[in-house]
Amino acid sequence: MKVGVVDTTFSRVNMGSIAIDELKKHASVSIERVTVPGIKDIPVACKKLIEERKCSIVMALGMPGGKEKDHLCAHEASQGLILCQLMTNTHIIEVFVHEDEAADDHELAWLAEQRTREHAVNAISLVLHPKDLEKQAGTGQRQGFRDAGPARR
Repeated sequence: MKVGVVDTTFSRVNMGSIAIDELKKHASVSIERVTVPGIKDIPVACKKLIEERKCSIVMALGMPGGKEKDHLCAHEASQGLILCQLMTNTHIIEVFVHEDEAADDHELAWLAEQRTREHAVNAISLVLHPKDLEKQAGTGQRQGFRDAGPARR
């Protein structure tokens, strides 16, 4: 199995290296990494990893800023990733960490690492162990911050 990892130079944390480290802990997989300048460059890089380098799944890693313009760019990138998934019939795990999700740089770095690592495990599970995800259905999983847990009646 081949896993694609796309990250950006705009990110303030090296999320690509974190993803690769975590992927290697959970499976023996080949990894194809591409680094692009910004978040809106991610969808085409993902598509190329799927179509040209034959990746079974791709992790799309980005860190949009905290301004309204950044949120709009992240939304546009997300739309591109969804379209790419539909065009290629391949999952792309979007791992975006918005700068305004954290109170300071320390929390931002922690959140980026946690969310990236948890989604790397999700990527492996989605392709190699889908029953593991099925067991977690309805449990309120959150990547990065504390899990929400299931809703109570």
